[in-house]
Amino acid sequence: MNPGPGPHDLDAAVALSVRALREVAGLDWSAPAAGLEWSCRDTAVHLAGDLTGFAAQLAGRVSDSYLPFLVGVAPGTPPGGLIDLVEAGGRLLRAAVYAAGSGDRAWHPAGWAGADGFAAMGVTEILLHTHDILRGLGTPDRAVSPYLAARVLDRLFPHTPRGAGGDPWDRLLWATGRADLPDLPRPRVWRWYNEPVRARGVTLCEISPALAADLHAGGTGGFAWADDGPAEGTRFAAGTVAKAREEGTYRPGWGAYAIVRDSDRRAVGGIGFHAAPDGGGHAEIGYDLVPSARGAGHATEALRALCAWAFAQPGVTGLHAEVEEGNAPSHAVLRRAGFRPAGHGEGGARYALTPAALRARTGGRENR
Repeated sequence: MNPGPGPHDLDAAVALSVRALREVAGLDWSAPAAGLEWSCRDTAVHLAGDLTGFAAQLAGRVSDSYLPFLVGVAPGTPPGGLIDLVEAGGRLLRAAVYAAGSGDRAWHPAGWAGADGFAAMGVTEILLHTHDILRGLGTPDRAVSPYLAARVLDRLFPHTPRGAGGDPWDRLLWATGRADLPDLPRPRVWRWYNEPVRARGVTLCEISPALAADLHAGGTGGFAWADDGPAEGTRFAAGTVAKAREEGTYRPGWGAYAIVRDSDRRAVGGIGFHAAPDGGGHAEIGYDLVPSARGAGHATEALRALCAWAFAQPGVTGLHAEVEEGNAPSHAVLRRAGFRPAGHGEGGARYALTPAALRARTGGRENR
């Protein structure tokens, strides 16, 4: 696997952005940025704040939230001063990425990340918000970089489809709701993934409450689905995530995930937990695949990987699942993943899995 983005990628993104923005410093930056609720001026301040905030998160190894500070500008600061601020923020992040050790990680809402993750997030913010400002000012985007777009797509957007037309820059704009691809309308909601759950042949991308609400309402949830997806079970599970957020019971990680096929990066199913673990450390897990993706082992691999993720969390002691008596393929999936029969529940046959059973089944390789 290629190494993730690093200081050199940030250098390139900052240079592209600053050069392009200085060419339009004489225009009216009170104009709305393209596709955003902010002006071009506000977008530049936001970008500088993101870059500086990322640098502080990584440098401070912050463990549970954003650091409580804001980046602002003095009233009347001209566009040239805003560009200086963006450049400084990019250089601060570059320094933090360069100084970070291989094991250094910090918190972000899209998942914990190390130096390569924060570098990728910084490059993404620079490229996209420069694009938003330039388009808002009615000028050509002169900060386009298919190479850098490919770098951040590989690191942060494992669900962006291959073979859907367009170069990496087009796909990055699609992934962030800024453009259509051939036969793929732009998603209404989107996010990136710092630490998706990796499995053999598939990647599990968490369906956050915003994505879940869109998916439950008939949208795509930000994914490019196989032609026969998403399944009704996945939409139903997304609805439970959205409801949990409304009720204040949602816990990140303990909801639904999209199963994304690595070969073409199409979403082919859903998997996830009915709720966070109970007081005894037990949680229920469920899954489904679209018909066209069945029989390839995707459900088994996804289940093994998500169970390994669950048992790596503090206090989790057991997982269980229920399956209809006549659903032979689903019974087989559970058995291959190491689950064992555990009686009957309201939904049919009941299966259970412990950490020891998973380790025995995978030979200790469950966290590959």
